[in-house]
Amino acid sequence: MPQIMSDFTGQTVITTFEVTPGSAHDVLDLLTAAWEEVISQQPGCIGGAIHLNDAQTRIATYSQWNQRGDYQAMLRSTEMRRRNREIHDMCKSFEPVMYEVQAVFGR
Repeated sequence: MPQIMSDFTGQTVITTFEVTPGSAHDVLDLLTAAWEEVISQQPGCIGGAIHLNDAQTRIATYSQWNQRGDYQAMLRSTEMRRRNREIHDMCKSFEPVMYEVQAVFGR
């Protein structure tokens, strides 16, 4: 399970998908299946989450990995390349971006 901590030394990836309200739930289904069947089983995967905005025009995923290379290896796998092509075909765009935690706020 991901935990957002300022001293996290792994790799955080936030991916945004631009979708239409008509395709949002189809893309959610594909992403959920990818997480359950492939991504969560990959070496170095700590965990993640999938978010949908109220207008159903954007999906965001948040994932944490032990290291950058673990995430990159998952993306290069034959199965994820196939799944990402299918997901991409249903989206206007999608963009994975690697981040480092800078600050965490909470009560």
